[in-house]
Amino acid sequence: MGYRLDEIDRRIIYYLMRNARDTSAPQIASEVNVSSGTIRNRIQQLEDHGILTGFHANVDFERVDGRLTNLFTCTAPVPNRETLAQRILEIPGVVNVRELMTGRGNIQVKAVGKDTSDLSRIARELSNRGLEIEGEDLIQNERFQPYHPFGPDKEGSHISMTDFVSLSGEADVAELAISEDSPIADKTLKEAGAEGLIGDDILVIAIERDDSMLTPRGDTRIRPDDVVTVFSREGVSDDALEGFSGTATV
Repeated sequence: MGYRLDEIDRRIIYYLMRNARDTSAPQIASEVNVSSGTIRNRIQQLEDHGILTGFHANVDFERVDGRLTNLFTCTAPVPNRETLAQRILEIPGVVNVRELMTGRGNIQVKAVGKDTSDLSRIARELSNRGLEIEGEDLIQNERFQPYHPFGPDKEGSHISMTDFVSLSGEADVAELAISEDSPIADKTLKEAGAEGLIGDDILVIAIERDDSMLTPRGDTRIRPDDVVTVFSREGVSDDALEGFSGTATV
């Protein structure tokens, strides 16, 4: 089973895709209303699960001594496709290799050459490694943008619920990010219960703070930037969340 992204993970991916170089953990944390430590921990988890595979610079090689960027569309025998893709990266000038789930044209190779003769040299090396070149195209421009479904919605970037899971029957588990203006912020769980901020059917089962996971107790004080996990056998309703977020968000 693949790693299941929650709303914090999605927003991290969005902002890193938008501008990884100039985006810090505190900046992302302020957008998603959690701590910087939580963001760093989530980034590490995304890397450990192979979702974030690296941070790459986008280079306009035409501005570097007029170098040429070429896209080769090639065909490799399907059983050898992965091995050939790895070997292609050893060719000087090759900067990117894509494996496609097709019969013909199942490998795309992006390469940079000093001139047309250099690109011809790369083409020969591709052929020598067992690839059949189906086509070649000079790349004039490339444009990149983040994956918008992972970005802020049109109504703003504030997040109150970071994850929601329905269990068997009517039971639900929800993760809630606590903001400074959340009614439960800076109160102990005992105080929140006495003030009716935590319903009788709601059980706080975990609190994520910075890089630590806390076990909730009556004297545990909820702080802004905490991510609180709650459980309800009767389902998490809009009203049940008001004490955590001040707004109903399901």
